[in-house]
Amino acid sequence: MRTAYTADQIRAAEHTLMATLPPGTLMQRAAAGLAAACAALLGKVYGSRVVLLVGSGDNGGDALWAGERLARRGARVAAVLAGAKTHEAGLAAFLRAGGRVAERDALGTADLVVDGLVGIGASGALREPYAGLAEEANAGRAPVVAVDVPSGVDASTGRVEGAAVRARLTVTMGALKTGLLVDPGAARTGRVELVDIGLGPHLPGPDVAALTDGDVAGLLPRPGNESDKYRRGVLGVLAGSDLYTGAAVLAVGGALRAGAGMVRYAGPAEPVAQVRAAWPEAVITPLDRPSIEDVGRVQAWVLGPGLGTGDWAHELAAQVLGTHLPVLVDADGLSVVAGDRSLLRRSAPTLITPHAGELARLIRAGREDIEAARLEHARAAAAELGVTVLLKGSTTVVAEESRPVRVNPTGTSWLATGGTGDVLSGVAGALLAQGLGPYDAGSCAAYLHGLAGRLAADGAPLAAADVATAVPAAVRALTART
Repeated sequence: MRTAYTADQIRAAEHTLMATLPPGTLMQRAAAGLAAACAALLGKVYGSRVVLLVGSGDNGGDALWAGERLARRGARVAAVLAGAKTHEAGLAAFLRAGGRVAERDALGTADLVVDGLVGIGASGALREPYAGLAEEANAGRAPVVAVDVPSGVDASTGRVEGAAVRARLTVTMGALKTGLLVDPGAARTGRVELVDIGLGPHLPGPDVAALTDGDVAGLLPRPGNESDKYRRGVLGVLAGSDLYTGAAVLAVGGALRAGAGMVRYAGPAEPVAQVRAAWPEAVITPLDRPSIEDVGRVQAWVLGPGLGTGDWAHELAAQVLGTHLPVLVDADGLSVVAGDRSLLRRSAPTLITPHAGELARLIRAGREDIEAARLEHARAAAAELGVTVLLKGSTTVVAEESRPVRVNPTGTSWLATGGTGDVLSGVAGALLAQGLGPYDAGSCAAYLHGLAGRLAADGAPLAAADVATAVPAAVRALTART
């Protein structure tokens, strides 16, 4: 599992470690790792032209000390001093090694730019001259290496307010920062390389975590010799309507492909016909009234994709959420509970899977505000509503009160197409029915869904049904890698 921390957590760990070491040790460790990463990206160091963007803080010091190392290896290194002050020892060493101070026009001839403008303590929009330098670095032809975090990205949240560096590579010191894993900041980090400076023993519990292949493979339920279809998990799906038949087909397909022992689908006549044709494995219950009495025994429910938002949907939601079973609420189900949040007052496990617009309606927030601060709003929603929140988007996050937010590292932009969320609901519902709690079910489902999307797309457009079809391949890929 990859873990990440806020700026405050990192600074506290650094303070504890620095008390045990000679002055400047951590900066030298950081500079050594940064210089090595820059050299690897350059390929040929001797004669290359490197420009350092140097701010007032320790990031500027790291850049200068790394520049000193590169200069001693024959690189032509220039430093643009953007701050009101400069790290004195770093600048002196840099100049002794043959580095020079330059104006910002040096960016035009650089082979590599090192962003040491601001560090993990910065928040809010970049001011001048930092904002202008960030934009010039982005516009140039040279790759940019960011020190710790790209300038303009909030290290603790991933928020970006105004100009921000777009790095080819981010060399981060001691531990990953939360903002490197969460959009919009994550979109500006490029590849992330971690330099070990000895913080590990001094770090607290993580702020966020990202599962790995091995983590997910270890959490996924596997059938044993004694398994039968009932022991493998029976999922009830209430989805689809005469208007939105495809949502039912996709949710059922996602559940079957994710290993549910049985899927019981219940709905109106038109989606019943579509599900029966697409998935003969599903057990079908036609509904001529909004009642779950005749559906049969299930171990978890998926409620909402394409269900509609009228009285029919509200009655089904009230019945399902009135049970003691785990329930996943998605799509139209979220619109129903947004209009009657008392439906979510339950003691049984509840997983909601909104996109930003749906969460905005649920917690009475602005969609743009949620997109800008995904972690903050997912955490707030989990606490306010008493549920587990899987917030879909460019960075999918899973929040549950009193636990680190899980950030999903898989996926592809090709997943931004209609119906893929219905497949995700089915996958997560199947995992709930197989015994995972909402936190693990949501995290593993997002991981599998993202991996299936990559496999299905393979660099080309996909349809939602392709994602459902690729879920078994995603599971096999995890098994092969671990």
